[in-house]
Amino acid sequence: MKRVTVMQMRFSKSQIVFVVCMVAATWGHAALFEDDEARKAILDLRQRVEKLRTDTDQIQNSSKDESAGMGRGLLDLQRQMELLRSDLALTRGANEKLTKEVADLQQHYKDDMQSLSERLAKLEPTKVTVDGLEFAVGPAERRDYEAALLVFRKGDFVTAQSLFTGFLSRYPASGYAVSALFWLGNAQYATKDYKEAIINFRALVAKNPEHLRAPEAVLSIANCQLELKDSKGARATLNNLIKAYPQSEAAVAAKERLVSLK
Repeated sequence: MKRVTVMQMRFSKSQIVFVVCMVAATWGHAALFEDDEARKAILDLRQRVEKLRTDTDQIQNSSKDESAGMGRGLLDLQRQMELLRSDLALTRGANEKLTKEVADLQQHYKDDMQSLSERLAKLEPTKVTVDGLEFAVGPAERRDYEAALLVFRKGDFVTAQSLFTGFLSRYPASGYAVSALFWLGNAQYATKDYKEAIINFRALVAKNPEHLRAPEAVLSIANCQLELKDSKGARATLNNLIKAYPQSEAAVAAKERLVSLK
């Protein structure tokens, strides 16, 4: 049904008033007509009046229904907007929480990776330079060698012997091996274990005759022989040292020692 404006509704009421007046006039002049014609005219006017009243009521009711429907629609729309605002606020809060959780996870991941890298770095071989030689060693290997050397330098030669012997047993192919033999021999010399010292000094020279410590090891062998009252053996060792390492400081010391043995 078409919507009817307020002006249209007012016009319809005027029509009703007009029709009622016409009816009254008709009744006033009913005598001028014949009875049948008068009754027909009156009935016709009544029908018209009733139809106009019915149409007016329908229009008014329709307008009220439409207004009520629009009101309900607006209320529903407002409720939907409130729900949307609420959902949007919840979504924004969830997003903020999720963003924070992701940031925390990323930070934990970075911290874990950093910690893992540090632990792996401790396990990975590193390059060191000892007595003029560069080589790679594992963390435990380096730690054990440096611990034994520290004990030796503190003057605890008995413990140092034990530590260097254990080191050579665990790492026979270590880049530290030749240096470890040198310090082991010196610790034994310091505790007057000359025979064992000679064995280890000779092992050093046999293992690497070009090693930086080799001339000193040969000189130490001669010193051990002298301590054992083996002057002949010491003299032969000193002569071999001068021939094998003529430019070394140990060779200079060997020449001085030979002079004192004459």
